[in-house]
Amino acid sequence: MDSIDVHDRRSLERTPAHEVAIECLLAGIEAAHPVVRVGRTISVGDGQLSIETDDGGGYDLDRFDEVVVVGGGNAAGGFAAALEDELGDSVTGGAVVTDDSARTNAIDVLPGDHPLPSETGVRSARRVLEVATAAEADDLVIAVVTGGASALLAAPADPLTLADLRAVTGELLACGASIDEINAVRKHCSAIKGGQLARAASPATVVTLVLSDVVGDDYSVIGSGPTVPDPSTYADAVTVLERYDLDVPDAVREYLEAGVDGACPETPTVGDPAFEDTHTHLVGSGRSALEAARDVAIDRGYEPLLLSSRVRGEARESALTHVAIAEECHETGTPVEPPAVLLSGGETTVRLSDEPGDGGPNQEFVLSAVLALETDGIVVSSVDTDGIDGATDVAGAIADARTVDDAAGRTALDRNDSLSALASADAVVRTGPTGTNVNDLRVIVVDPVD
Repeated sequence: MDSIDVHDRRSLERTPAHEVAIECLLAGIEAAHPVVRVGRTISVGDGQLSIETDDGGGYDLDRFDEVVVVGGGNAAGGFAAALEDELGDSVTGGAVVTDDSARTNAIDVLPGDHPLPSETGVRSARRVLEVATAAEADDLVIAVVTGGASALLAAPADPLTLADLRAVTGELLACGASIDEINAVRKHCSAIKGGQLARAASPATVVTLVLSDVVGDDYSVIGSGPTVPDPSTYADAVTVLERYDLDVPDAVREYLEAGVDGACPETPTVGDPAFEDTHTHLVGSGRSALEAARDVAIDRGYEPLLLSSRVRGEARESALTHVAIAEECHETGTPVEPPAVLLSGGETTVRLSDEPGDGGPNQEFVLSAVLALETDGIVVSSVDTDGIDGATDVAGAIADARTVDDAAGRTALDRNDSLSALASADAVVRTGPTGTNVNDLRVIVVDPVD
Protein backbone atom coordinates (compact mmCIF):
# COMPACT_ATOMS: atom_id res chain seq x y z
CA MET A 1 0.00 0.00 0.00
CA ASP A 2 1.35 3.42 -0.96
CA SER A 3 1.69 5.88 1.90
CA ILE A 4 -1.07 8.50 2.07
CA ASP A 5 -0.01 12.07 2.74
CA VAL A 6 -1.29 15.62 2.50
CA HIS A 7 -0.06 17.89 -0.29
CA ASP A 8 1.85 20.96 1.01
CA ARG A 9 1.63 19.48 4.46
CA ARG A 10 4.21 21.80 6.03
CA SER A 11 2.26 24.90 5.04
CA LEU A 12 -0.86 23.49 6.73
CA GLU A 13 0.93 22.60 9.97
CA ARG A 14 0.85 26.17 11.28
CA THR A 15 0.91 25.09 14.93
CA PRO A 16 1.48 21.85 16.88
CA ALA A 17 -2.32 21.52 17.07
CA HIS A 18 -2.59 21.63 13.28
CA GLU A 19 0.13 18.98 13.09
CA VAL A 20 -1.73 16.69 15.49
CA ALA A 21 -4.96 17.11 13.54
CA ILE A 22 -3.29 16.11 10.27
CA GLU A 23 -1.59 13.10 11.87
CA CYS A 24 -4.96 11.94 13.20
CA LEU A 25 -6.61 12.39 9.81
CA LEU A 26 -3.93 10.43 7.98
CA ALA A 27 -3.92 7.61 10.54
CA GLY A 28 -7.68 7.30 10.22
CA ILE A 29 -7.60 7.14 6.43
CA GLU A 30 -4.80 4.57 6.39
CA ALA A 31 -6.54 2.35 8.97
CA ALA A 32 -9.58 2.15 6.66
CA HIS A 33 -7.58 1.14 3.58
CA PRO A 34 -8.68 -2.25 2.16
CA VAL A 35 -5.13 -3.63 2.32
CA VAL A 36 -5.10 -2.97 6.06
CA ARG A 37 -8.64 -4.25 6.58
CA VAL A 38 -8.04 -7.47 4.62
CA GLY A 39 -4.80 -8.04 6.51
CA ARG A 40 -6.58 -7.71 9.84
CA THR A 41 -9.76 -9.63 9.09
CA ILE A 42 -9.15 -12.24 6.37
CA SER A 43 -6.84 -15.23 6.26
CA VAL A 44 -6.45 -18.46 4.32
CA GLY A 45 -5.00 -21.68 5.69
CA ASP A 46 -5.38 -25.36 4.84
CA GLY A 47 -7.87 -24.50 2.11
CA GLN A 48 -10.09 -22.57 4.52
CA LEU A 49 -11.09 -18.94 4.04
CA SER A 50 -11.52 -17.41 7.49
CA ILE A 51 -13.20 -14.06 8.09
CA GLU A 52 -12.36 -12.78 11.55
CA THR A 53 -14.98 -10.15 12.24
CA ASP A 54 -17.88 -9.82 14.67
CA ASP A 55 -20.06 -11.49 12.02
CA GLY A 56 -17.25 -13.75 10.77
CA GLY A 57 -17.29 -17.22 9.33
CA GLY A 58 -15.31 -19.86 7.48
CA TYR A 59 -15.55 -21.24 3.95
CA ASP A 60 -13.95 -24.39 2.55
CA LEU A 61 -12.35 -23.23 -0.70
CA ASP A 62 -11.74 -26.81 -1.85
CA ARG A 63 -15.46 -27.43 -2.33
CA PHE A 64 -15.82 -24.70 -4.98
CA ASP A 65 -15.06 -25.17 -8.67
CA GLU A 66 -14.45 -21.47 -9.27
CA VAL A 67 -13.78 -18.51 -6.96
CA VAL A 68 -14.56 -15.15 -8.55
CA VAL A 69 -14.50 -11.62 -7.17
CA VAL A 70 -17.07 -9.00 -8.19
CA GLY A 71 -18.12 -5.63 -6.85
CA GLY A 72 -17.40 -1.95 -6.87
CA GLY A 73 -16.56 1.19 -4.98
CA ASN A 74 -13.74 3.65 -4.37
CA ALA A 75 -11.80 0.94 -2.52
CA ALA A 76 -12.69 -1.98 -4.81
CA GLY A 77 -9.38 -1.98 -6.69
CA GLY A 78 -7.28 -2.18 -3.54
CA PHE A 79 -9.71 -4.73 -2.14
CA ALA A 80 -9.34 -6.95 -5.21
CA ALA A 81 -5.53 -6.75 -5.08
CA ALA A 82 -5.46 -7.54 -1.36
CA LEU A 83 -7.76 -10.53 -1.83
CA GLU A 84 -5.55 -11.89 -4.60
CA ASP A 85 -2.53 -11.59 -2.33
CA GLU A 86 -4.36 -13.46 0.44
CA LEU A 87 -6.17 -16.12 -1.59
CA GLY A 88 -3.49 -16.70 -4.22
CA ASP A 89 -4.34 -19.16 -6.97
CA SER A 90 -7.74 -19.87 -5.40
CA VAL A 91 -9.06 -16.78 -7.22
CA THR A 92 -9.94 -17.79 -10.78
CA GLY A 93 -11.35 -14.52 -12.11
CA GLY A 94 -13.67 -11.60 -11.54
CA ALA A 95 -14.37 -7.95 -12.22
CA VAL A 96 -14.69 -4.88 -10.01
CA VAL A 97 -15.42 -1.24 -10.85
CA THR A 98 -13.51 1.61 -9.23
CA ASP A 99 -12.16 5.11 -9.83
CA ASP A 100 -8.84 4.20 -8.22
CA SER A 101 -7.18 1.40 -10.15
CA ALA A 102 -4.91 -1.31 -8.78
CA ARG A 103 -2.68 -4.00 -10.27
CA THR A 104 -4.18 -7.49 -10.23
CA ASN A 105 -3.75 -10.78 -12.06
CA ALA A 106 -7.00 -12.75 -12.25
CA ILE A 107 -9.49 -9.99 -11.41
CA ASP A 108 -10.30 -7.29 -13.96
CA VAL A 109 -10.17 -3.86 -12.30
CA LEU A 110 -12.43 -1.76 -14.49
CA PRO A 111 -12.86 2.03 -14.61
CA GLY A 112 -15.88 3.99 -13.48
CA ASP A 113 -16.70 7.51 -12.37
CA HIS A 114 -17.85 9.05 -9.10
CA PRO A 115 -20.10 10.75 -8.04
CA LEU A 116 -21.85 10.94 -11.43
CA PRO A 117 -21.97 7.74 -13.54
CA SER A 118 -20.38 7.55 -16.99
CA GLU A 119 -20.64 5.46 -20.13
CA THR A 120 -17.38 3.79 -19.19
CA GLY A 121 -18.83 2.94 -15.79
CA VAL A 122 -21.97 1.48 -17.36
CA ARG A 123 -19.88 -0.86 -19.52
CA SER A 124 -17.84 -1.88 -16.49
CA ALA A 125 -20.92 -2.51 -14.32
CA ARG A 126 -22.45 -4.67 -17.03
CA ARG A 127 -19.26 -6.72 -17.09
CA VAL A 128 -19.63 -7.29 -13.33
CA LEU A 129 -23.18 -8.51 -13.96
CA GLU A 130 -21.92 -10.86 -16.67
CA VAL A 131 -19.35 -12.42 -14.33
CA ALA A 132 -21.96 -12.90 -11.60
CA THR A 133 -24.52 -14.35 -14.00
CA ALA A 134 -21.98 -16.90 -15.28
CA ALA A 135 -21.42 -18.32 -11.78
CA GLU A 136 -22.86 -21.78 -11.12
CA ALA A 137 -24.07 -23.65 -8.04
CA ASP A 138 -20.61 -25.01 -7.16
CA ASP A 139 -18.88 -21.62 -7.42
CA LEU A 140 -18.00 -19.03 -4.79
CA VAL A 141 -18.69 -15.38 -5.62
CA ILE A 142 -16.87 -12.97 -3.33
CA ALA A 143 -18.50 -9.56 -3.61
CA VAL A 144 -16.60 -6.50 -2.42
CA VAL A 145 -18.80 -3.51 -1.67
CA THR A 146 -17.28 -0.22 -0.54
CA GLY A 147 -18.22 3.42 -0.42
CA GLY A 148 -18.83 4.83 -3.88
CA ALA A 149 -20.33 1.61 -5.24
CA SER A 150 -23.72 3.25 -5.77
CA ALA A 151 -22.26 5.59 -8.38
CA LEU A 152 -19.64 3.26 -9.80
CA LEU A 153 -21.93 0.25 -10.32
CA ALA A 154 -24.05 2.11 -12.85
CA ALA A 155 -26.18 -0.29 -14.87
CA PRO A 156 -29.48 1.43 -15.72
CA ALA A 157 -32.64 -0.65 -15.63
CA ASP A 158 -34.23 -1.10 -19.05
CA PRO A 159 -35.45 1.22 -20.62
CA LEU A 160 -33.59 3.92 -18.66
CA THR A 161 -30.43 5.46 -20.13
CA LEU A 162 -27.17 6.77 -18.75
CA ALA A 163 -28.46 10.31 -19.28
CA ASP A 164 -31.45 9.46 -17.10
CA LEU A 165 -29.16 8.12 -14.35
CA ARG A 166 -26.89 11.17 -14.48
CA ALA A 167 -29.82 13.57 -14.27
CA VAL A 168 -31.50 11.87 -11.33
CA THR A 169 -28.18 11.38 -9.51
CA GLY A 170 -27.32 15.06 -9.88
CA GLU A 171 -30.71 16.06 -8.48
CA LEU A 172 -30.39 13.66 -5.56
CA LEU A 173 -26.91 14.82 -4.58
CA ALA A 174 -27.96 18.49 -4.62
CA CYS A 175 -31.23 18.26 -2.69
CA GLY A 176 -29.91 17.38 0.79
CA ALA A 177 -31.54 13.92 0.89
CA SER A 178 -30.07 11.29 3.21
CA ILE A 179 -28.06 8.42 1.76
CA ASP A 180 -30.84 5.88 2.31
CA GLU A 181 -33.28 8.17 0.48
CA ILE A 182 -30.82 8.65 -2.37
CA ASN A 183 -30.21 4.95 -2.65
CA ALA A 184 -33.92 4.05 -2.60
CA VAL A 185 -34.15 5.89 -5.91
CA ARG A 186 -30.85 4.58 -7.27
CA LYS A 187 -31.80 0.96 -6.53
CA HIS A 188 -35.04 1.19 -8.44
CA CYS A 189 -33.38 2.76 -11.47
CA SER A 190 -30.73 0.03 -11.57
CA ALA A 191 -30.21 -3.49 -12.89
CA ILE A 192 -27.55 -4.33 -10.29
CA LYS A 193 -28.35 -2.58 -7.01
CA GLY A 194 -30.85 -3.53 -4.32
CA GLY A 195 -30.01 -7.26 -4.19
CA GLN A 196 -29.98 -7.71 -7.95
CA LEU A 197 -26.30 -8.71 -8.12
CA ALA A 198 -27.07 -11.58 -5.72
CA ARG A 199 -30.04 -12.50 -7.90
CA ALA A 200 -27.71 -12.64 -10.93
CA ALA A 201 -25.18 -14.84 -9.08
CA SER A 202 -27.73 -17.29 -7.65
CA PRO A 203 -27.47 -20.28 -7.08
CA ALA A 204 -23.73 -19.74 -6.38
CA THR A 205 -22.56 -19.12 -2.84
CA VAL A 206 -22.14 -15.36 -2.36
CA VAL A 207 -19.87 -13.95 0.35
CA THR A 208 -19.96 -10.16 0.58
CA LEU A 209 -17.13 -8.21 2.21
CA VAL A 210 -18.22 -4.70 3.15
CA LEU A 211 -16.18 -1.58 3.83
CA SER A 212 -18.89 0.73 5.10
CA ASP A 213 -19.33 4.42 4.34
CA VAL A 214 -22.83 4.54 5.81
CA VAL A 215 -23.98 5.75 9.22
CA GLY A 216 -25.11 2.69 11.16
CA ASP A 217 -23.54 0.25 8.65
CA ASP A 218 -26.87 -0.79 7.11
CA TYR A 219 -25.93 -3.38 4.48
CA SER A 220 -28.95 -2.51 2.36
CA VAL A 221 -27.72 1.10 2.09
CA ILE A 222 -23.95 0.61 1.62
CA GLY A 223 -23.31 0.73 -2.11
CA SER A 224 -27.10 0.45 -2.55
CA GLY A 225 -26.94 -3.13 -1.24
CA PRO A 226 -26.27 -5.11 -4.45
CA THR A 227 -26.11 -8.48 -2.66
CA VAL A 228 -28.51 -8.11 0.26
CA PRO A 229 -32.31 -7.93 0.62
CA ASP A 230 -33.78 -4.56 -0.26
CA PRO A 231 -36.37 -3.18 2.19
CA SER A 232 -37.17 -0.19 -0.05
CA THR A 233 -39.80 -0.15 -2.78
CA TYR A 234 -40.75 1.74 -5.91
CA ALA A 235 -43.23 3.63 -3.74
CA ASP A 236 -40.38 4.76 -1.46
CA ALA A 237 -38.44 6.00 -4.48
CA VAL A 238 -41.41 8.02 -5.76
CA THR A 239 -41.89 9.48 -2.27
CA VAL A 240 -38.29 10.79 -2.32
CA LEU A 241 -38.90 12.50 -5.67
CA GLU A 242 -42.00 14.17 -4.26
CA ARG A 243 -40.50 15.06 -0.87
CA TYR A 244 -37.66 17.01 -2.44
CA ASP A 245 -39.60 18.17 -5.51
CA LEU A 246 -36.91 16.77 -7.80
CA ASP A 247 -36.76 17.73 -11.46
CA VAL A 248 -36.01 14.31 -12.97
CA PRO A 249 -36.46 13.09 -16.55
CA ASP A 250 -39.96 11.98 -17.48
CA ALA A 251 -38.58 8.51 -18.25
CA VAL A 252 -37.41 8.10 -14.65
CA ARG A 253 -40.68 9.24 -13.10
CA GLU A 254 -42.73 7.09 -15.48
CA TYR A 255 -40.56 4.03 -14.83
CA LEU A 256 -40.80 4.37 -11.05
CA GLU A 257 -44.56 4.95 -11.17
CA ALA A 258 -44.92 1.88 -13.40
CA GLY A 259 -43.08 -0.04 -10.70
CA VAL A 260 -45.53 1.20 -8.08
CA ASP A 261 -48.35 -0.12 -10.31
CA GLY A 262 -46.65 -3.54 -10.52
CA ALA A 263 -45.57 -3.28 -14.15
CA CYS A 264 -41.87 -3.75 -13.21
CA PRO A 265 -40.47 -6.45 -10.90
CA GLU A 266 -39.55 -5.28 -7.41
CA THR A 267 -36.02 -5.57 -6.11
CA PRO A 268 -35.59 -8.84 -4.14
CA THR A 269 -36.33 -8.67 -0.43
CA VAL A 270 -36.11 -10.97 2.60
CA GLY A 271 -37.16 -14.51 1.71
CA ASP A 272 -36.25 -14.25 -1.95
CA PRO A 273 -34.48 -17.39 -3.26
CA ALA A 274 -31.58 -15.16 -4.35
CA PHE A 275 -30.43 -15.02 -0.72
CA GLU A 276 -30.57 -18.73 0.15
CA ASP A 277 -26.75 -18.99 0.23
CA THR A 278 -25.51 -15.45 0.80
CA HIS A 279 -23.33 -14.22 3.68
CA THR A 280 -22.26 -10.67 4.52
CA HIS A 281 -19.32 -9.53 6.66
CA LEU A 282 -18.30 -6.03 7.79
CA VAL A 283 -14.51 -5.75 7.50
CA GLY A 284 -14.20 -2.03 8.18
CA SER A 285 -16.11 1.22 8.69
CA GLY A 286 -15.82 4.79 9.81
CA ARG A 287 -15.24 3.52 13.31
CA SER A 288 -12.00 1.88 12.12
CA ALA A 289 -10.78 5.35 11.12
CA LEU A 290 -11.92 6.97 14.36
CA GLU A 291 -10.18 4.39 16.54
CA ALA A 292 -6.89 4.88 14.68
CA ALA A 293 -7.17 8.66 15.01
CA ARG A 294 -7.91 8.24 18.71
CA ASP A 295 -4.73 6.19 19.17
CA VAL A 296 -2.63 8.93 17.54
CA ALA A 297 -4.16 11.54 19.85
CA ILE A 298 -3.23 9.45 22.88
CA ASP A 299 0.32 8.96 21.60
CA ARG A 300 0.70 12.74 21.21
CA GLY A 301 -0.46 13.37 24.78
CA TYR A 302 -3.99 14.53 24.00
CA GLU A 303 -7.12 13.22 25.70
CA PRO A 304 -9.42 11.85 23.00
CA LEU A 305 -13.20 12.06 23.02
CA LEU A 306 -15.06 10.10 20.35
CA LEU A 307 -18.28 12.07 20.00
CA SER A 308 -20.04 9.83 17.49
CA SER A 309 -19.49 7.76 14.36
CA ARG A 310 -23.05 8.58 13.25
CA VAL A 311 -23.12 12.36 12.70
CA ARG A 312 -25.54 13.38 9.96
CA GLY A 313 -27.62 16.36 8.85
CA GLU A 314 -26.63 19.69 7.35
CA ALA A 315 -22.85 20.20 7.47
CA ARG A 316 -23.02 23.85 8.52
CA GLU A 317 -25.44 23.09 11.37
CA SER A 318 -23.48 20.08 12.58
CA ALA A 319 -20.41 22.30 12.69
CA LEU A 320 -22.07 24.64 15.19
CA THR A 321 -22.75 21.77 17.58
CA HIS A 322 -19.15 20.59 17.34
CA VAL A 323 -17.90 24.14 17.97
CA ALA A 324 -20.08 24.45 21.06
CA ILE A 325 -18.60 21.27 22.52
CA ALA A 326 -15.05 22.34 21.66
CA GLU A 327 -15.50 25.78 23.25
CA GLU A 328 -16.99 24.24 26.40
CA CYS A 329 -14.04 21.88 26.58
CA HIS A 330 -11.59 24.76 26.08
CA GLU A 331 -13.17 27.06 28.67
CA THR A 332 -14.35 24.68 31.40
CA GLY A 333 -12.60 21.35 30.87
CA THR A 334 -15.86 19.52 30.22
CA PRO A 335 -16.73 17.06 28.84
CA VAL A 336 -12.96 16.46 28.57
CA GLU A 337 -9.94 18.32 29.90
CA PRO A 338 -7.65 19.86 27.26
CA PRO A 339 -5.29 19.25 25.63
CA ALA A 340 -7.93 17.16 23.90
CA VAL A 341 -8.95 15.82 20.52
CA LEU A 342 -12.64 15.60 19.65
CA LEU A 343 -13.45 13.02 16.98
CA SER A 344 -16.52 12.26 14.91
CA GLY A 345 -17.52 10.44 11.77
CA GLY A 346 -20.63 9.87 9.70
CA GLU A 347 -22.00 11.75 6.73
CA THR A 348 -23.28 15.30 6.57
CA THR A 349 -25.04 16.83 3.61
CA VAL A 350 -25.30 20.22 1.90
CA ARG A 351 -28.45 21.78 0.51
CA LEU A 352 -27.21 23.80 -2.45
CA SER A 353 -28.20 27.37 -3.27
CA ASP A 354 -29.61 28.27 -6.70
CA GLU A 355 -26.17 29.14 -8.09
CA PRO A 356 -23.69 27.27 -5.92
CA GLY A 357 -19.95 27.66 -6.05
CA ASP A 358 -17.46 24.88 -5.34
CA GLY A 359 -17.13 22.89 -2.16
CA GLY A 360 -18.35 19.85 -0.29
CA PRO A 361 -19.75 18.86 3.10
CA ASN A 362 -16.37 18.68 4.82
CA GLN A 363 -15.22 22.05 3.53
CA GLU A 364 -18.56 23.60 4.45
CA PHE A 365 -18.29 22.03 7.93
CA VAL A 366 -14.86 23.59 8.52
CA LEU A 367 -15.84 26.99 7.12
CA SER A 368 -19.02 27.16 9.18
CA ALA A 369 -17.13 26.05 12.29
CA VAL A 370 -14.30 28.56 12.13
CA LEU A 371 -16.65 31.44 11.36
CA ALA A 372 -18.55 30.53 14.54
CA LEU A 373 -15.48 30.09 16.76
CA GLU A 374 -15.18 32.74 19.45
CA THR A 375 -11.84 31.68 20.89
CA ASP A 376 -8.31 30.80 19.87
CA GLY A 377 -6.78 27.45 20.76
CA ILE A 378 -9.12 25.30 18.68
CA VAL A 379 -8.25 23.75 15.31
CA VAL A 380 -11.03 22.25 13.21
CA SER A 381 -10.38 19.71 10.46
CA SER A 382 -12.65 17.49 8.40
CA VAL A 383 -12.08 15.28 5.35
CA ASP A 384 -13.88 12.80 3.18
CA THR A 385 -11.74 9.69 3.55
CA ASP A 386 -11.83 8.94 -0.18
CA GLY A 387 -9.95 12.19 -0.86
CA ILE A 388 -12.86 13.72 -2.80
CA ASP A 389 -15.13 16.14 -0.96
CA GLY A 390 -18.25 16.79 -3.00
CA ALA A 391 -17.30 17.24 -6.65
CA THR A 392 -13.94 18.90 -5.88
CA ASP A 393 -10.36 17.67 -6.05
CA VAL A 394 -9.76 18.25 -2.33
CA ALA A 395 -10.44 15.97 0.63
CA GLY A 396 -11.51 18.69 3.06
CA ALA A 397 -9.98 21.48 5.11
CA ILE A 398 -8.20 22.49 8.30
CA ALA A 399 -8.50 25.90 9.95
CA ASP A 400 -8.83 27.89 13.17
CA ALA A 401 -10.55 31.13 14.15
CA ARG A 402 -7.83 33.27 12.54
CA THR A 403 -7.57 31.43 9.19
CA VAL A 404 -10.44 32.79 7.09
CA ASP A 405 -11.44 36.42 6.52
CA ASP A 406 -14.85 36.78 8.16
CA ALA A 407 -16.62 38.73 5.42
CA ALA A 408 -15.25 36.61 2.59
CA GLY A 409 -16.02 33.46 4.53
CA ARG A 410 -19.64 34.37 5.19
CA THR A 411 -20.20 35.32 1.56
CA ALA A 412 -18.72 31.99 0.46
CA LEU A 413 -20.83 30.06 2.97
CA ASP A 414 -24.02 31.73 1.73
CA ARG A 415 -23.16 30.62 -1.83
CA ASN A 416 -22.00 27.09 -0.95
CA ASP A 417 -18.60 28.26 -2.24
CA SER A 418 -16.49 27.07 0.67
CA LEU A 419 -13.58 26.00 -1.56
CA SER A 420 -12.89 29.57 -2.71
CA ALA A 421 -12.63 30.94 0.83
CA LEU A 422 -10.60 28.04 2.18
CA ALA A 423 -8.26 27.86 -0.82
CA SER A 424 -7.58 31.60 -0.54
CA ALA A 425 -6.64 31.02 3.09
CA ASP A 426 -4.38 28.04 2.24
CA ALA A 427 -6.60 25.81 4.35
CA VAL A 428 -7.66 23.03 1.99
CA VAL A 429 -6.47 19.45 2.53
CA ARG A 430 -5.48 17.56 -0.61
CA THR A 431 -4.59 13.88 -0.46
CA GLY A 432 -5.50 12.70 -3.94
CA PRO A 433 -7.50 9.46 -4.22
CA THR A 434 -6.86 7.45 -1.06
CA GLY A 435 -8.04 4.02 -2.16
CA THR A 436 -10.69 3.85 0.53
CA ASN A 437 -14.00 5.42 1.53
CA VAL A 438 -15.53 5.30 5.01
CA ASN A 439 -17.06 8.75 4.71
CA ASP A 440 -16.31 11.80 6.83
CA LEU A 441 -13.59 12.02 9.47
CA ARG A 442 -13.56 15.10 11.70
CA VAL A 443 -10.73 15.99 14.10
CA ILE A 444 -10.95 19.00 16.40
CA VAL A 445 -7.88 19.76 18.50
CA VAL A 446 -8.45 21.77 21.68
CA ASP A 447 -5.49 23.31 23.50
CA PRO A 448 -5.65 24.54 27.11
CA VAL A 449 -6.35 28.20 27.87
CA ASP A 450 -3.05 30.09 28.00
